Formats: sequence, C-alpha cells, structure tokens
Amino acid sequence: MTVKSSSATIAKSLDDAKLSVFHLKAAVTAGAGFFTDSYDLNVIGTVTLLITPQFHLGSGQVAMLTSSTLLAVAAGAMLFGRLGDLLGRRRVYGLEAILMIIGALVSALAPNFAVLLAGRLILGIGIGGDYPASGVIMTEYANARNRGKLVGLTFVFYVFGQVSAYLVSLLVLAVGVPDDLAWRLILGAGVIPSLLVLHQRRHMPESPRWTAESGDPEQAARDLEAFAQRTITAEPAPEPVRGTRTATARLSRRRILVTLAGTAGSWFFYNVAVYGINVSQPLLIKNIVPHATMVTNVALNAVLVVCFSLVGGILGVVALDRLRRRTQQAVGFGLCALAMMLITVVPGLSTTVIPFAVTFGMSLFGSMLGPNYTTMIIAAESFPTSIRSTFHGLSSGIAKIGAFGGAVVVPLVLAGGGLRIVTLIASCCFLAGIGTTFLVREPHGLTLDDVSEALAVEPAGPAAAPAGTPVEEARA
Repeated sequence: MTVKSSSATIAKSLDDAKLSVFHLKAAVTAGAGFFTDSYDLNVIGTVTLLITPQFHLGSGQVAMLTSSTLLAVAAGAMLFGRLGDLLGRRRVYGLEAILMIIGALVSALAPNFAVLLAGRLILGIGIGGDYPASGVIMTEYANARNRGKLVGLTFVFYVFGQVSAYLVSLLVLAVGVPDDLAWRLILGAGVIPSLLVLHQRRHMPESPRWTAESGDPEQAARDLEAFAQRTITAEPAPEPVRGTRTATARLSRRRILVTLAGTAGSWFFYNVAVYGINVSQPLLIKNIVPHATMVTNVALNAVLVVCFSLVGGILGVVALDRLRRRTQQAVGFGLCALAMMLITVVPGLSTTVIPFAVTFGMSLFGSMLGPNYTTMIIAAESFPTSIRSTFHGLSSGIAKIGAFGGAVVVPLVLAGGGLRIVTLIASCCFLAGIGTTFLVREPHGLTLDDVSEALAVEPAGPAAAPAGTPVEEARA
C-alpha cells in the first residue's frame, strides 16, 4: 500500500459516499462560523450610526471603523489559509473562533474609539481565518454529487447572519435601550454564536484528504471509517484513478496563476461592490429617506434583507448542482449589474423609496442567488489538496482587500458624489466579475481531483520526477 494509491482510494471513497447525517452536521458546524462572520460584519453599519455622536467620530473615522475589519479579514484569510495546508484543517478550525470571541468582547466593552478599532481588527483576523477553514474542510468532506449544495448550505448561514444582524439591532432599539448601551449589546451578541462554533468544532475530525496527502493514509482511512460509518480498505485500485494525477504531477505556475486570477478576481470585484454597498446600507437608506428615525431605517434594511437576500439565498442553494457553477455566478452578477445600472440611469429611482427598494432588492437577490455562494465554492474546488487551503485563503484575502477598498470609498463617494456614482461603480464591478468568472475551469460534475487536473504539467509515471513541495511544484 503506497501513500499515493491510498490517497486515491480515500478520495474516491469520499467522492462516492452517500449523503449522510455527518455531511449535514459538518455543514451546520461550518455554517455556524459563516453566521458569526456575517453577523459581526453587518452590524457595524447600524453600530456606526449609534456610536458616531457618542465618540464624536469624523467621516474618516467612520470609514476606518467600517472598513478596518475587512483589511484584518484579508490578513487572517491568507495567514490561516497557509496554516491550513501546513498544520491541517482541523488544527486551525477552532483557533479563529477563539479570536472572534475575543474580538467581539473587546469591541463591546470598548471605552473609546481606539479600543473599539483594536477589537474589530482582532475580530477580522478570526473571521478571515474562518473562510479557508470552513470552506475547504466542507469541500473536502463532501461527495462529488452533492458538493455544491453541501458547501452552499454552509454559506446560506451567512444570509441568516445578515438577517440576524438587522433583527437583533431592531429588537434592541425597539425596546428602548439607550443608544450608548444599545451598540454594546448588539456587538456583544456576536459572542454567543462564536462560543457554539468553538464547542462544535472541537469534535470535528481532520479532513481525510489532507491526512492522506500529508503521508498518513492509515489515519485517513480510520477517520474516513468513522465519517462514513463503514469499513474502508485503503488498497491500490486495479486501474489508475483518472482524477488523482495532479496529486503526483508537477503543477503549472502559469495555470495556477490564471486560475487564481479567476477565483480571486471574480471574488474581488464582487466584494468591492457588495461590501461597499452592504456595509454602508443604513447610510444608503438614510440618503433616500433622510428624515427616517433610527428604528425605521433598521426596519427598512431588515425588510430588504428578508424579502430579497434570504429568498435569493434559498433559491441559490436549490440551484447549486443543478446549474453549472460559472453560469449561476454569471447570472447573479448580471442581475446585480442590471439593478445598479437602472438606479444610475433612470431618473427618480434614487429619490423614491418603493422603486428604489425594489430595484436595490434585485441586486441583493442576484448577489445571494449566485456569487455569494459560487465565488467561495469555486475557490475551494479549483486547486489540488496540497495547496487548496493556501490558494483559497489567497482568493478570499484578495477579495477582502477589495471589500476594504469598497467600504472605504463608498461612504466618501456617497458624501461627495451622491448615490448614482456609487451605483455606477458597483455596476462596473459586477460586469468585471462576469469576465473573470470564465478564467476558471467549470467544476460542476467533476471530482476535486478531476478539477485540479487541469493545473498539472504532466501526469506522474514510472519515469516522472518525484513531486516536490507544493511551492516547488507551483514554480514549475
């Protein structure tokens, strides 16, 4: 029994496994992390409105507060993405949850702006680490037939977190909690799901794909037996498994970079537009309804998220594994671009509440229908096991740099140039997202090894040179 042949057997067993309770439990556990991520990122818009008069914040400080977490998310994604390949998926799976707990507590108890900013930076590093940890481990547990739905199910929790961010804020404000206490309660509530995430992840086994790839196929087989609840015999297959060639082949640096341009590029443009708009969504609503009360503002945002984001998110999960990934992503981008362009060019849409809400809601629907899921899924599917976490972390990290830029620029552009300039920029970003989508290989219907096979320079054979480290392979 060799490592490579056992790795092939492990991968094939995972790809062919029937949908089980473990799959659903793993999806919920990973999804709880995304719920926390979404809640902590989306409450800052409401918190900013509450905290500005108390801390006497200027426009630059407001922009820094809404965007600093995203820059920390980028750093956390790249750091933990690399650690996921070096140390294993499970070892970093709980560490980022601890950072999220610490960050949420520091933010909620902050006595001044500087401490609040520090808390948000700690929180951001933890959130960033959760992207490659949750996305990759769920992708590697999933079977080939249901991989899109299982990974998508984890990210639908992001929508629930967004809804909860507005509902919790609305509840705290509606019961009459004073503003100086309300924002602390809203931020502190993010600790609760983080504690649940930490508890659940302590009991998750390591990814058998990573364990086998790292040279311990026997342990991978034992983990897989516990996962599949049946005996797994890690014996060489009678015929070579077509999808395992990239595990033993040198990797093309050019092909990896083109794939990274597709995974990171589409995610980058998506985040520039979406985070720029969503993080500042309460400010956008205030721009349309300047005399609305705080409760009315939060209520309007909650209605938009429930009616459009949640519905789009549910339909998006249903569409996964039915539609091709690139098609679903392009359709979602197209709806977003259309909505933003209508607001830009149609007179009256940016000044009337109902038409604006419906058109803006179309962008929320398109976002959740497609790229909300597919950018993360494609990034997790497109690279070999040995570098999957690293390049997923790079993709999500680069994307969050875009989110940082959007969150910094949008409030400033909104204040200086108005709403229609913001929507024009967003429309261009969504169109650019469509273009970069087609730089990656279509992963729908393929095993993980088959998808990453396109990155190989040559299949390994008896005369092939031994594979080096992932970094050495990528330089080929």
